[in-house]
Amino acid sequence: MGKSIQLLFIALRLILGGMMLYGGIQKFQKPNPAPVEVVEKASKFTSPDKESTLQKILYINGAKQTGYFWQLLGVCEIFFGLLLLIQGTGFIGAVFLLPITLHIFLFHLFLEADEVGELMQTAGLLGINILLVAKEKRKWKNLLWINPLP
Repeated sequence: MGKSIQLLFIALRLILGGMMLYGGIQKFQKPNPAPVEVVEKASKFTSPDKESTLQKILYINGAKQTGYFWQLLGVCEIFFGLLLLIQGTGFIGAVFLLPITLHIFLFHLFLEADEVGELMQTAGLLGINILLVAKEKRKWKNLLWINPLP
C-alpha cells in the first residue's frame, strides 16, 4: 500500500478515534436529570409540530434514566476510541465501534433528519468506520466465507 494511502488511513483513525473520545467524555459532563425534570421538559414539546424534539428528549433521557446505559455507551466510546488511536489495536477498535457509529447514524437519520449537517457528519463517521474495517478484509474474510472442504 502506498505511503499516502497509509497516511490517509492514519488520519481517518485519528478523526474517528478523536470523535469517539470526545463523545464518550461528553456523556459524563452533566449529571443525569431526575425523572421529574425529564417529564417537565418533555411536557413542553407535546404539540404535533414538536414531535421530533419530543422523541429525541425521551430517547436520550430514557437512556440516561436506566442508570447504566448512557454511561456504558460513554465508556465504550472512550475505550474503543483509544483502541482505534493505538497503532496495534486499531482494527479491533474499528470493529467494536462499528455498531456504535451505525447507531449514532441511525439516530440522526430517524430522529434528526432535518439536521443535514449532523446527518452528513455522522454518515462520514460511519463511512470512515466501514473503510477502516474493510481495509483489513484479509483479517476477517475467513469468518464470513467458508472454503469448501476437499
